[in-house]
Amino acid sequence: MFDLYGFAASAVAFLIAFVAAGLFTLAFKVLYQWVTPYNEAKLIREGNTAAAIALGGALLGYVIPLASALSHTITLIEFCAWGALAGVIQIAAFTLIRMMVMKDVSARIERGEIAAGVYLMSISLAVGFLNAACMTS
Repeated sequence: MFDLYGFAASAVAFLIAFVAAGLFTLAFKVLYQWVTPYNEAKLIREGNTAAAIALGGALLGYVIPLASALSHTITLIEFCAWGALAGVIQIAAFTLIRMMVMKDVSARIERGEIAAGVYLMSISLAVGFLNAACMTS
């Protein structure tokens, strides 16, 4: 027999978690684009594949640990703390790459160099997977 009351309670919890995760993802996207010295939206509108790859990788690299936080936390406050930490780590990784490893990455993305976009995406995904794994307890 279908438990309508149990389903309703779970559906409300699902909606709260989904909205919270969506808002965190949107906030991360805005902050990430603010931190990058180039305008991803403009570059992507102009057909810059490297910018799309780099931004897409950053979003996936953030959403992976966010999904892990959803799976491993009990309270909304705990989820928010892990979500914020994951965003800080992802942005710190980009900043580290830009400042120390590939100092010309911004110019390369602006020029549409696919290799730079794939490199940033790879770093973002690697950081995201490590973030997610570290959140398991």
